Amino acid sequence: MKLPRSYYSNQDVLFLAQDLLGKVLFTKINGETTAGIIVETEAYFGVKDKASHAYGGRRTDRTETLYSHGGVSYVYLCYGIHHLFNVVTSVQDDPHAVLVRAIEPLIGKEIMELRRNMSASKPSISAGPGSAAKALGIDRTFNKKDLDGHEIWIEDHGISYPQSEIIAGPRIGVAYAQEDALLPWRFFVKGNKYVSKPNKV
Repeated sequence: MKLPRSYYSNQDVLFLAQDLLGKVLFTKINGETTAGIIVETEAYFGVKDKASHAYGGRRTDRTETLYSHGGVSYVYLCYGIHHLFNVVTSVQDDPHAVLVRAIEPLIGKEIMELRRNMSASKPSISAGPGSAAKALGIDRTFNKKDLDGHEIWIEDHGISYPQSEIIAGPRIGVAYAQEDALLPWRFFVKGNKYVSKPNKV
């Protein structure tokens, strides 16, 4: 059920960003388990991708996690407010990552409701990467955690979507990436209400 470490070593980040749709992201914090179905992702292609924190081989204290072997979490603070959760993929020193942009609440909905102070029936509880991370209790302490451990992990529950139900479009908030901002490397499940806006075809 839990995805093995080998899953994340795939060097095709565009494949993984789509394949992770339907997988279930779990956290366990102080004995409380929450989980959501991944319904929106973005792919980041490492040193060649102007939208990636690792573009041009940039290595800092923050980005060093990206250079790990695939199968660890990369969590960073955006705008000083939101924690964003990424799955590091590929092999050592090939800094690919998949940003989880939205989840559909599945397990521990009442815990998510307390964390987000809203009903789990509201799409905004976990639509958008900051909301998804907060609903699951993910903060900076989750950076560089093994994704086959007991604090944060991803499982395959046999949920998959036909290609016709996966929509590809430009990534959100990466205007600084010049021509790479136009690449259709954001993927989401067509018609799922927990997908962040814009969510129309």
